[in-house]
Amino acid sequence: MKPVSCIRLTAIAAALALPLAVSAADLKLGFITSLSGPSSSLGIPYGKGLQAGVAYRPDVDGKKVEVIQLDDASDPTTAARDARKLVVEDKVDALIGTAGTPSGLAINGVARELNVPFISIAQAKVEGENGAWMVTVPQSTPLMVDAVVAHMKRNGVKSVAYIGFSDAWGDIVYDALVSAAKANGIKVLTNERYARNDSSVTGQVLKIVAARPDAVLTGTSGTPGALPYLALKQRGYNGKIYGTHGIINPDFIRIGGNALEGLYAPTGPVVVAEQLPANNASRKISLDFRNVYKQTFKTDATDAFAPYAFDAWLIFTDAAQRAMKKAQPGTPQFRATLREAIQGGGEVVGTQGVYNYRADHRFNSDPRSVVMVKLEKGQWKYVP
Repeated sequence: MKPVSCIRLTAIAAALALPLAVSAADLKLGFITSLSGPSSSLGIPYGKGLQAGVAYRPDVDGKKVEVIQLDDASDPTTAARDARKLVVEDKVDALIGTAGTPSGLAINGVARELNVPFISIAQAKVEGENGAWMVTVPQSTPLMVDAVVAHMKRNGVKSVAYIGFSDAWGDIVYDALVSAAKANGIKVLTNERYARNDSSVTGQVLKIVAARPDAVLTGTSGTPGALPYLALKQRGYNGKIYGTHGIINPDFIRIGGNALEGLYAPTGPVVVAEQLPANNASRKISLDFRNVYKQTFKTDATDAFAPYAFDAWLIFTDAAQRAMKKAQPGTPQFRATLREAIQGGGEVVGTQGVYNYRADHRFNSDPRSVVMVKLEKGQWKYVP
């Protein structure tokens, strides 16, 4: 059995490093992230983003929130076990998590079974009744990939090669690419895959280079996502390189180095907040996030993942404020009311865009949630 890390924090004493003894809370939130394992380069920023959210909005109408955090060790089985413990033993009112698509899908299965609202900060999309208790914070993959393919078309790309993870995230990006490319007259030449813990993609990249594409898109995330770009650089590939919002991470840039120069990617507004027009819907809250993050951690926010957890906190607290007027926390009635509030509460402006969930539309697909950026000398630059 993998070790499980349990951390509790309250809005008054928000610390992710040490257990805290707290009295009974008015609201309970279960937070699952990856503090260890291959997804930890995303999971650790998620943890900091949630803590920044607590610092920004420390209570809900004067009611404190007890947050119980568990480490899923980047393992879907552990994530599901964590979710069950949080609901059955700790009696949380809602769940937020985690750092990988497979683990997010595992948590959703438990949330659906036990009828608990789940705010996914991983790109985990489940259609129909199986996803009825979940909303997804990250921008929908088709929305992001559509922006990428539109950029390709504007820049004369006629063919693209694909390499992604050999898991659900790799499948999601590839499917979105095939659909968008077909609609824009761009040929998809390859569908290469690798595991997140692989140390080489030489064989896959040789096939890509042999196909001579105008551009390459990866369906990856975090530090393992740098591997294809390093291999492409080593093989002398000179075409355009693209990524998804899964690679907007300082550790990714550190690992990839100059192999990433000129990389284009879609992301949320917060990444280039100060470069955005003054009338951008997310500019102010993004700058507020940066300020509270710096006050909390004494350093600047430099990744796109902490803001997803920050936005999840905004979505949760906004819905909880309305749900508490109709039901008492800690009850099945409150969980059901909370779900209704999340999925039908109008617009919530966040750092990664504007969220407007509905019972029949539980994904972040608002066009205001996407900007294109380009990596220049290790810094993301806004591409209007």
